[in-house]
Amino acid sequence: MKKLAVKTLMVVLFLACGGILSKGLEAQSVTRQQDQPLLVGYFPQWGIDNEPQYLVKNLVMSGSARMLDQINYSQGAVSAGHCSIAYPKADTDFTFTAETSVDGTTDVGVFRGNFHQLEELKRANPRLKILISLEGKASSFAEDALPQNRYVFVASCVDTFLRGRFAPGVVKPGLFDGIDVDWEFPEKGEGANYVALMKEFRRQMDLYKPGLLLSVAIGATPAMYPDVDMEAVSEVADQVAVMNYDYAGPWSKTTGIIAPLYEDDADPTAPGSVEKSISAYEDAGVPENKLLMGLPFYAYGWKEVPAVNHGLYQQGRGIHSDKPYSFVQEKIATSTLYRDERTKSPWLFDGDTFWTFDDPVSIHFKVNYAVQEQLGGVMIWELSGDLPDATLLTAAYRELRGSAKNQTASDDIEDTEE
Repeated sequence: MKKLAVKTLMVVLFLACGGILSKGLEAQSVTRQQDQPLLVGYFPQWGIDNEPQYLVKNLVMSGSARMLDQINYSQGAVSAGHCSIAYPKADTDFTFTAETSVDGTTDVGVFRGNFHQLEELKRANPRLKILISLEGKASSFAEDALPQNRYVFVASCVDTFLRGRFAPGVVKPGLFDGIDVDWEFPEKGEGANYVALMKEFRRQMDLYKPGLLLSVAIGATPAMYPDVDMEAVSEVADQVAVMNYDYAGPWSKTTGIIAPLYEDDADPTAPGSVEKSISAYEDAGVPENKLLMGLPFYAYGWKEVPAVNHGLYQQGRGIHSDKPYSFVQEKIATSTLYRDERTKSPWLFDGDTFWTFDDPVSIHFKVNYAVQEQLGGVMIWELSGDLPDATLLTAAYRELRGSAKNQTASDDIEDTEE
């Protein structure tokens, strides 16, 4: 009992120190994001099954790796009260050849798959951060967030992905620089547990290794989190990544814009906008320099759309399969490209089929908005939707870095004048 008491006292002291470290590191994170907005992209583990395959090496070949500040690897599994590898074939088992690997050598040994490729990518790009994105059923998260379950659940996530105990005989600590939590979505009455779960992630991550990043992926409006204290979440999270897409989609019988920067009064469905979403989270207490604005690299479509208003805001039959931007590019030759001046958003229409998406022009306006609003950066879902030369990512990168540099210069001038 004496040993237990001493151990308990040491843990309490360590927790107190960890809290102090956490606050200091949080301040450093905010400063870093203010100085240089982040460019964050989700990497799909299922890219290995795409045709053609989308591999970690694609990030090198396209130049994406040098532009990205952070990759969120989608995904780690959340089920049965613990975290685990979601897709062993892609994550740890697949043997990459010299032609498909990042470093040009065939995988050998027990550590293979995308995780090994990410290790090679980090070795070549030391400044690049990689987070594991935890995704699962809302009911699983709700169960794991209960007071009696959350400690064990979070401990399993830290053990699996941060300590790197991926599989029997496969231990690689340090691959992931943090955790991204994607709980879609807590129901009314689960708000306190949502906040408590994020606090538990922060506490255990700081105890294991101070400085690890905690990100939360959140829906387009705080209304999707009816009783979650977003200000409390932002106090422990380094990044609050808003999924600023799916404002319109094939679940609706009316065509619309997938991710409008500004709301269009002519839109009969009034789905909202990126601007309204960001403002709502700021009003909910999330600091702008922790907010990441989401960008979709995919398209939604409708068929049997009447040739009225070039197909926009018309009745149609939804195509229940999102398509990558590369697919949209193939449709341009047989369609007409239109652009809404208010939302800055493009769409394609061929007289029957309507496609909504983002392109380099709309991304230019959106990223410029993010910089002017001094947001923490932008987040992309997801990288495989881009063209092989990273057309969309390059547009975001150039605007993010160019506008941020100009904004900093403007702020310096204003400070001098004052």
